[in-house]
Amino acid sequence: MFAAPELHHFPTDDGNLVHRAAGAGPPLVLLHGGFLDHRMWDDQVPAFAATHRVIAPDTRGHGASANATRPFRQTDDLAALLRHLDTGPAVLVGVSMGAGIAVDTALEHPDLVRALVVTGAGTSEPDFRDPWTTAVLADWGRALAAGDVEGWLAAFLRFVPGPHRRMADVDPEVVRRQREMALATITKHTAGEPDHRVPVRDTWARVAKIDVPVLAVHGGLDSDDHIRMADRLVRSVPGARAVTVDGAAHYPPMERPDVYNALVSEFLRTL
Repeated sequence: MFAAPELHHFPTDDGNLVHRAAGAGPPLVLLHGGFLDHRMWDDQVPAFAATHRVIAPDTRGHGASANATRPFRQTDDLAALLRHLDTGPAVLVGVSMGAGIAVDTALEHPDLVRALVVTGAGTSEPDFRDPWTTAVLADWGRALAAGDVEGWLAAFLRFVPGPHRRMADVDPEVVRRQREMALATITKHTAGEPDHRVPVRDTWARVAKIDVPVLAVHGGLDSDDHIRMADRLVRSVPGARAVTVDGAAHYPPMERPDVYNALVSEFLRTL
């Protein structure tokens, strides 16, 4: 499943981290959402590789990358990879968890960041208030604690249509891809195993210091919480702006790749 020739392994002192690479030019890093992997960017890698050096990592514990056995910060893993590749500053493009990692990296490793594109998150410190989101996360947490993989998948996949549609309204191929990636990642782990992630602190208090261009790409059908947090980032960072992909929820790059790619390409041309 992970034998594509463009996959590369980066050895660390806590196992290998894997990334997909393609193209040449200014570096562009694609950061996937939680429980997914680099394959969520299948519609972006070839499009952007025509003009950029595209790097799409599997975050530690996801996809083909090693699980953590000791405390780590996701932003430090990304920084180590970019320094290993001798690349940067790079444009970081992230969805959900990936967006949080992108913002964290702008705060913790600003020398590696040229610009940010975020979707479905503001920083790595989420603020969930909407009843729909909190109910989904509660179902997700109960299933995860019980080791109920199918129950967890059902809860996780509710983010694909979002709160305003039924699953039947979404392209079945998008749902299939999401399920395949999420199942591959969740089955790498066991119920009750330690969570070795170390959070980046005080992100909201520091985001106003970000001094690179920022674009938020909303899914117009995403939850109120996810749009609100990305909008908060836009309001906090001088010069940041937001655009919306209609007809998509939490994963615009997968649901409407042509529209998403065009919006990001337009942003890249301004840099």
